[in-house]
Amino acid sequence: MIPCYVGGGDMGGVSVSSHRHLRLGEALSAAFAGLPRAWRDSWGAILLAAAVWSAAGLTQRAVSLIWFPFGLIATLILVGALTRIAVSPDPAAAKRLGLRPAGLQFGRPELRLLGAALLCAVFMAMILSVVALLLLAVFGMAGLDAEAINQRNWAAVGPAWKLVLLAGVTGFALYGVLVMAVRLSLSAPATLGRGHMVSLNSMGIAQGSFWPLLGGLIVVGLPKVVLAVLTGWGLLSGVTGWVVWALVLCGLEAPLTTGFLGAAYRQLEYWTPEARSGV
Repeated sequence: MIPCYVGGGDMGGVSVSSHRHLRLGEALSAAFAGLPRAWRDSWGAILLAAAVWSAAGLTQRAVSLIWFPFGLIATLILVGALTRIAVSPDPAAAKRLGLRPAGLQFGRPELRLLGAALLCAVFMAMILSVVALLLLAVFGMAGLDAEAINQRNWAAVGPAWKLVLLAGVTGFALYGVLVMAVRLSLSAPATLGRGHMVSLNSMGIAQGSFWPLLGGLIVVGLPKVVLAVLTGWGLLSGVTGWVVWALVLCGLEAPLTTGFLGAAYRQLEYWTPEARSGV
C-alpha cells in the first residue's frame, strides 16, 4: 500500500499540494519517462495480453468467443502489473504491492480491479440510459418533423432556434457524461494505491482536475488515433493489422495510459490508511 499525505509533501518525486491541482506536464512527463520501467518490469504481461488478443482476433467469430475469458484474465494481469508500477515510486514499492517477475501475477488486487470496473460500467450505463431517455423526451416535446430528419432535409425539420437549442441541450448532456467518465478514470490506480476497491469514490480524487485529465488522456490516446487512421487508409488490415493493433495497444497504449493515470493519482490522492473510506 502506498502511503499518501495530506498537505505539502512528496511521493516518489511527485509532490502533493493541499489544493490537489493536477500538473498536466509533470504527469505526462512521468508517463513517457516511465515507459522503459513499464516494459522492463511487465514485459511478460504485455506479451501475454498481446498474444491472447491476437489469437482471439485471428480465429473465427464463434471460436473467438471462447478466447474472451482468457483475454479478460490477460488484460487484468496486464493492467494490474502496469498500475502497480504507475502508482509506485520505485520497483521495491511495486513489489510490495504484489508485482511479480515480468508482471505475471493474478490475485485479489486483480479481482478488485475487475469489481471496480464493473461498478463504474454499471454506473455509466445507468447515467447513459437516463440521459438518452431525457433527450428523447426533449426531442419529442420539440415537435420536430421526424420524416424530414430521416430524409436529412434539415430545412424542413423545424425552426432553426429549436435546432440550436436542442443541439445545446445535447452537447450539455454529453459533456456531463464525459465529465463523469473522465473522473472515474482514476478508479484503477486508486484501487491498487489504497489497497481496497474504489469505484465511484474516484470522482472525489479527480475533483477539479477534469480538463487536465481529459487533455492527458487525449495525448496518451494518440497511438489509437494513429492506428485508426492507418486502418481507415487501408494500410492496416487482415491478420497483420489485427496483430499490430494488439501489440501497440498492449505494448504502448496501455503503459502510457496507466502511467499517466498513476502519475495523476499520485498528485491528487488525499487518502491515508488511517482515514479508510468505503467503496
